[in-house]
Amino acid sequence: MQADLVLFNGNIHTMDAGRPRVTAAAIAGDGFLATGSDSEMRALLAPGGREVDLRGATVVPGFIDAHIHFLSYGLSLQEIDLSGVGTLSSALEKVGQRAADAAPGQWLTGRGWDQSVWEGGAFPAAAQLDAVTGEHPVYLARKCGHAAWVNSMALERAGITAHTQDPDGGEIVRDGEGRPTGILLERAMELAFPCMAEPADGEAVTAVRQAQDVVNRMGIVGVHTKEAAASLRAFQQLRAKGDLTLRTVAQIPVAELDSAIRLGLRTGLGDEFLRIGGVKVFSDGALGPRTAWMLAPYDGEPDNLGIAVTGAEEMADIIARAAEAGLAVVTHAIGDRANRMVLDALEASRRAGRGLHLRHRIEHAQVLAVEDIARFAELDIIASVQPIHATQDMLLADRYWGERSRYAYAFRSLWDSGAKLAFGSDAPVETPDVIQGIHAAVTRMRADGTPGGEGWYPEERLTVEEAVWAYTVGAAYAGGTESSQGSIAPGKLADLVVLSQDIFTIHPMAILETDVEATLFGGAFVWGEPSL
Repeated sequence: MQADLVLFNGNIHTMDAGRPRVTAAAIAGDGFLATGSDSEMRALLAPGGREVDLRGATVVPGFIDAHIHFLSYGLSLQEIDLSGVGTLSSALEKVGQRAADAAPGQWLTGRGWDQSVWEGGAFPAAAQLDAVTGEHPVYLARKCGHAAWVNSMALERAGITAHTQDPDGGEIVRDGEGRPTGILLERAMELAFPCMAEPADGEAVTAVRQAQDVVNRMGIVGVHTKEAAASLRAFQQLRAKGDLTLRTVAQIPVAELDSAIRLGLRTGLGDEFLRIGGVKVFSDGALGPRTAWMLAPYDGEPDNLGIAVTGAEEMADIIARAAEAGLAVVTHAIGDRANRMVLDALEASRRAGRGLHLRHRIEHAQVLAVEDIARFAELDIIASVQPIHATQDMLLADRYWGERSRYAYAFRSLWDSGAKLAFGSDAPVETPDVIQGIHAAVTRMRADGTPGGEGWYPEERLTVEEAVWAYTVGAAYAGGTESSQGSIAPGKLADLVVLSQDIFTIHPMAILETDVEATLFGGAFVWGEPSL
């Protein structure tokens, strides 16, 4: 077989243990034919084939975001964006501006607010939104996605009053007289969902397409998305049209577990473009609203252990039923108690011999008791983690977890224990920009150098090679696609990223200055293109 395309004169980090560094790669159709020296690969070029001189550029495998809410990210590009808004008054101003332009009665949605950076750090209230939103119901998700700020009209539409009971796994925050304040935590957020229409199929396709263009420019060629039917329908439509430029693993919401079992869906069903992943379950909340489920109370809040969104008995039942049906379980766990509970349930399932081939995952694994770290490797549980959470959350972690933060975002400890890491972003909670994620994993610092020194708990830093591995090989393994994705090697799909500088040799803080110059997907450039 001869090559259609040869890339040569490059600094190619293949992530292939058999041949980790080469200068050239030959591509036939949508796959890698061979890798090696310039002369070897150019000799494989078919008559009329194409050569691209990389001019010494650094190349890595195409990035895979192992944890993203892709439709939500696409929709967030059109919603009220409160991320990075530093004051309550600025947030209200942005909401008021959108209300002034909206049709009467239209729902206003948005996300990204973070009360912890506002003066006083207190949760906002419905009354503050009422003053700027007029006749519009409003639903604004906190940056973590585990709390919502709504106005009085939204409370009224949802039928939430002082007499409404808290749902299991959720809380309606109330004032001293028992009246809802406008903050809904965890499953209480779902009380508002029936009032807000899901995006129509056309809207979902548009949102996914827009987000796809954005992440292709970031070098992302694969995503593991964690959403419901509207998202899966949108990906299928793009797949049918030949417009899908992301290799997508779609996780199934636990609410659809029974339906999935009845239909006979199993982890791995699909092709190189779109496949079924596991069952997504929430075990607890998040750090920002202090709903992550903890072994000991939050510092300064002696009565707060967080919220168990799914209890131990229910978690064990979900894992047992899913595993017996051939479905892996993909479990959100932030707090140390939540992580232990999930590990206990997975251990029981493994011991019972259920689905031993399944690649179960814990998503986030944000704070761990030290004795639980080794259990990931022992039980063959993937740690699907997001490095940018470490640098964005570190100040909150220090405030509310104190000394427990030593084993928060414990990437090095997990890696050294033998656990398999898969990196992602959790977008739209944080940016899907992989370069920022690599920087966070390697430096444990923000862009401005905070917290200084050698970084936040620098003993948990990874090397650049390890971080890239977790965004490529590790993420592919987590999705069950390592035979076709994750490295630049013969027989694998021709997905790669061309970078503007050598992130493996520059000063770690300079990684943020790196641009993605080109993204190759299945042998075709979907973003940029090296000069001929």
